[in-house]
Amino acid sequence: MIKILIVDDSAFMRKVLSDLLAQVPDVTVSGTARNGKNAIEMLNKTLVDLVVMDVEMPVMDGLSALKIIKQTFNIPVIMLSALSNQEITIEALAAGALDFIEKPTNLRAIETEWVSDFYEKIKSVQPSGLTETTKITAPISKNNQPTPRLLEPMSAVQLRMNTQAVVIGASTGGPKALLSVIQQLPNHLSKPIFIVQHMPKGFTKHFAERMNQEAAVTVVEATDGMLIQNRVYLCPGDYHMTLDRGRIMLNQAPKLHGTRPAVDYLFKSAASLYQAKLTAVLLTGMGKDGADGMVTVHHHGGYNIAQNKETCTVYGMPRSAVEKNVVNEILPLAMIGTKISQIVG
Repeated sequence: MIKILIVDDSAFMRKVLSDLLAQVPDVTVSGTARNGKNAIEMLNKTLVDLVVMDVEMPVMDGLSALKIIKQTFNIPVIMLSALSNQEITIEALAAGALDFIEKPTNLRAIETEWVSDFYEKIKSVQPSGLTETTKITAPISKNNQPTPRLLEPMSAVQLRMNTQAVVIGASTGGPKALLSVIQQLPNHLSKPIFIVQHMPKGFTKHFAERMNQEAAVTVVEATDGMLIQNRVYLCPGDYHMTLDRGRIMLNQAPKLHGTRPAVDYLFKSAASLYQAKLTAVLLTGMGKDGADGMVTVHHHGGYNIAQNKETCTVYGMPRSAVEKNVVNEILPLAMIGTKISQIVG
């Protein structure tokens, strides 16, 4: 049973979320709080597996409360964000929020897609006393699976010589992981890096700006038709990103795996463009987006790296790729950052 604390200064919002969660099996609302200060007081008395918290509140805002919660209780937190709170939301993700979800625009007629997304993020959390060393993982299949085999690994020197571009995919927990990777990059890139992070429209602009501030190299939100140079490109929310003849192409094809942008679109198009000269990386994330893309990368002779379970926030996307036996290396996040830096330096 996942025990949830809902924190929002709107009594109506607290009621709406409580009613929605009452319909989810193995989930219970342990309590509600009207601001961050109230939430921290309740956490001292109530056992909770997950906090769902508004970004903007009186007395103590969500960002301030998040920092205390992560330091004192180490409980996962999903932020509720209005469109006007995009920059603060990115700051919250960097400070350790598990994920965020946009507040519905009409609380009296919430869209089915919003409810589905909300439920998926809630269900990614494992119940019963997450400890300081516990990692949140996606549900593991009960079927007895053979131990996945890894393909032939390459040294960083070999990879640097054999790579013309790097593609990265991430979802839940990705913003913090990507900031860690981006901070390790050298001040000059010898090849481009393309990133798909599952994130809604508008938020990617602020996330690209945040990464650009943290990195020694230029990070930009990609635009349609943009000429590919040796810099870091982040796919904008609500668009799929593909690569074609030296340019970035954006489209709004149907969602894939329930998301737009989808990692698979980037990986498959990059594999077609760069063939065996591509390195693909899958970071933390819920679901299986990117796994089929890594199959395509492998079939074109490219190189695949997956983040290991121990350093993932949610070990879903990397695991899906590993189980397809198309991954060359499984590495902790810090080593992935080092390796990418060596490849593109």
